[in-house]
Amino acid sequence: MYEEYYAKDSFTHIVGKNIDLKQVVNTNKCLVHCDKFGNKLLVTSCIDNLLKGAVGQAVQNMNIMFGLDERCGLALKASAF
Repeated sequence: MYEEYYAKDSFTHIVGKNIDLKQVVNTNKCLVHCDKFGNKLLVTSCIDNLLKGAVGQAVQNMNIMFGLDERCGLALKASAF
């Protein structure tokens, strides 16, 4: 269900393995991992709170508002890292 819902999303990705923070640092990605334990579902997600959490989300929203590709300007890496 999650894979189908996020199939066309540019930044949210469903992954089959456990998530590591290193996979999202300096990116606008949100990784989601699902594990089923009996009749319970554990959903784990991981973002870089500086890029996806604040700045990246603002740029993504601005891109959508102005009719640009939502990924515009978000594939760049900071020079300080």
